[in-house]
Amino acid sequence: MTRFLTCLLFALSLPVLVAGCASDKKEPVEKPVDQLYSEARRAFNEKDYKEAANKFDEVERQHPYSEWATQAKINSAYASYQADDYDMAVATLDNFIELHPGHPDIAYAYYLRAICYYEQIVDVGRDQEQTRKATDALGEVIRRFPDTAYARDAKFKKDLTLDHLAGKEMEIGRFYLKRKYYQAAINRFKTVIDQYQTTTHTPEALHRLVEAYLALGLPDEAKKMGAILGYNYPGSEWYQASYSLLTQGKTMQLDKPKPAKTTAGKLKNKITGLFE
Repeated sequence: MTRFLTCLLFALSLPVLVAGCASDKKEPVEKPVDQLYSEARRAFNEKDYKEAANKFDEVERQHPYSEWATQAKINSAYASYQADDYDMAVATLDNFIELHPGHPDIAYAYYLRAICYYEQIVDVGRDQEQTRKATDALGEVIRRFPDTAYARDAKFKKDLTLDHLAGKEMEIGRFYLKRKYYQAAINRFKTVIDQYQTTTHTPEALHRLVEAYLALGLPDEAKKMGAILGYNYPGSEWYQASYSLLTQGKTMQLDKPKPAKTTAGKLKNKITGLFE
């Protein structure tokens, strides 16, 4: 009986012990909104960007209905961007865009989200998911805010992303062409011409089609590609190479194509936060 009572008393004391342990966990101290905001600004100015993002988040958490809360959210996104925490920045911006579609700084939010993707562009030898996301996000800035400075810069950067995507198609196409997978190569070069015809890769894509069609024994198709190349890029080295190949059956020695360069990591000094 004594043993039973001892076990019962121990069991009844467990919730108290658990509650006591839980109470030891420190919760953020409630502070006035202006104090929190000042602390966040101070952390940002000291380049402690993760701490700044956390402080701005606390402004919104502790004072969700204050006039500071909305601005704190977009500042938190910018601080995360500066900390290279792009996933967090994008998540915060997505939330801001969803909750505040009519905010005066909504164009900036869309633009900063696009830049987060843009800065993650990698060389053409790797997967281009971030490049495609950047292209789509930049296009959204252009469509939604056509008369803003954000749209003008987005147009320039979108052209770079398209050139990058075209470079990826060219790399794969050359790989197939070298290994005599001619139809697969043709499909890649046609993608460049159809989807990325304003990029710097189009002249080479047309020339590679001349090569592929000749290898397949389709001289008429090769001549057609050569004519298009000559009409649009008469002075290019790619046209000279195609002309030599079509008229003399000789392949000119051209400079090895240079891999497309990523533009990631070159924007930090150009993008500013709204509170700076």
